[in-house]
Amino acid sequence: MTRTKVSTTMTSTKKALMTLSLAALAALPMLPTQVTAADPPPVAYPEGYRNWTHVKSMVIQPGHALFDAFGGIHHLYANKKALAGYRAGKFADGAVIVFDLLDAKSADNTVQEGARKVVGVMVKDARRYAATGGWGFEGFKGDSKTERAVGNNAAAACYQCHTAKKDADFVFSAWRP
Repeated sequence: MTRTKVSTTMTSTKKALMTLSLAALAALPMLPTQVTAADPPPVAYPEGYRNWTHVKSMVIQPGHALFDAFGGIHHLYANKKALAGYRAGKFADGAVIVFDLLDAKSADNTVQEGARKVVGVMVKDARRYAATGGWGFEGFKGDSKTERAVGNNAAAACYQCHTAKKDADFVFSAWRP
């Protein structure tokens, strides 16, 4: 092939590719798009939760099935909407429950609070957290207000167990008048 024929063939090929590219771009709006659910918004650290209503305390000791993950002293707190939910048996959007887990230390024939292990948070928002029963879940490690233990793993890390309490709006704890 001569140089002129090669150049003409390449120019024709470039024009054909350009035409195909433009046709493909023009057809994009007609193609079905895959809709994927965005990750739910992160749950915020519950500032001032220790001033909320204290719902209950509990100690999980060695021998309990959840000791490895949740052994220690638990204090549960509820904001005003969560407190109303405990009383009614159904939680409204905006309800926040905090699970404050501390090491349990034995000293002088007493059980005392040790270091904080995690601040667990449940936030009710039926629209934002529809995939997890209307609840957003998070755990903040130790005394950190930013280091997250759950993140985008709420379905497996929290909700999977909470489904056992579906009839109680996915909440394990109960109000004791």
